[in-house]
Amino acid sequence: MLIIDSKDCENIDKALKKYKKKFEKSRILLELRDRQAFTKPSVRRREMVQKAIYKQQIASGKVEI
Repeated sequence: MLIIDSKDCENIDKALKKYKKKFEKSRILLELRDRQAFTKPSVRRREMVQKAIYKQQIASGKVEI
């Protein structure tokens, strides 16, 4: 649960902005989208390995962004 501490004199827009930032940082929406469809562990592992290889290639300068 996200809790926003707001002062009595604080504008509702500022409180809403704080809530939205906290919501984005908590990555709840990404987790919900990920859980909508089941992915096999082998597929998930393969994607992680491919991302790691891609990041290494970027770091070494072999791939241009």
